[in-house]
Amino acid sequence: MGREDRTAWKANYFTRIVTLFDQYQTCFLVGVDNVGSKQMQEIRQAMRGHGEILMGKNTMIRKAIRGHLQKNPAVEKLLPHIVGNVGFVFTSEDLSEIRKKLLENKRGAPAKAGAIAPCDVKLPPQNTGMGPEKTSFFQALQIPTKISRGTIEILNDVHLIKIGEKVGASESALLNMLNIQPFSYGLIVQNVYDNGSIYSPEVLDMTTDELRSRFQQGVQNIAAISLEINYPTKASIPHLIVSAFKNLLAVAAETDITFKEAEQVKEYLKDPSKFAAAVSSSASAAPAPATAAPATTEAKKEEEKEESEDEDMGFGLFD
Repeated sequence: MGREDRTAWKANYFTRIVTLFDQYQTCFLVGVDNVGSKQMQEIRQAMRGHGEILMGKNTMIRKAIRGHLQKNPAVEKLLPHIVGNVGFVFTSEDLSEIRKKLLENKRGAPAKAGAIAPCDVKLPPQNTGMGPEKTSFFQALQIPTKISRGTIEILNDVHLIKIGEKVGASESALLNMLNIQPFSYGLIVQNVYDNGSIYSPEVLDMTTDELRSRFQQGVQNIAAISLEINYPTKASIPHLIVSAFKNLLAVAAETDITFKEAEQVKEYLKDPSKFAAAVSSSASAAPAPATAAPATTEAKKEEEKEESEDEDMGFGLFD
């Protein structure tokens, strides 16, 4: 590629970045470690029609963003996060759905020696199918085993690799012999850029019910603080009105002052039997319980016997 061609390519690349930031208000900043060219091609095909993926050198991306700051200053917030092997996924669709599509395109991978483990690796109790000659290999890794029908059997759960640790050569060899691919790689969402704001992708896991619950809890906290310091807010005004109305009812009940809402309270205080009548009428309006099943012959005889005894007890010595 000649110098002029490279210069034109850079100019086109900068133009594309600026165009994408003008066209889309949201994007993912994704990590692309251990993602091969074939897998990247499959991800691009899956994202076709849903978003655009942009990769490039960090220096070029930073230079393009700095050149776009005068027109869109909000993109400056992305600069501190452009570190390592990263790229962009621009989209106008639902962010949660786009992240699901990215996660669906993860591919399993073996544990290579020297790689940083992205997750814990545990071996369950199992028959490995290996011959007794491999026993020393398991002993070196301090894995309890026994020989069962001429093959090595792992006795207990083994925490072979911890997240964030480097994979050792022995652990890598063992997993390869067991034909286990413990890791999976793909585009990992590191940050979300949304209309000038940057936040963690964990926010996308929150449901509508959880957001509503947290909002209601916040309103309750504001109302409680406002009531405690006697500072009226929109959250505390309904409580203040209810409290003031209760005070008005209390004053009306103790004095001759009356108003429409206090008339019923005064009537109840004047004649409590009206309140009892209202309660009894509401109770009678309740549905009657289901009719009990007819009693058996023995139960009837027992009831008749008890009734005869009660009648006998009705005649005392003084009658």
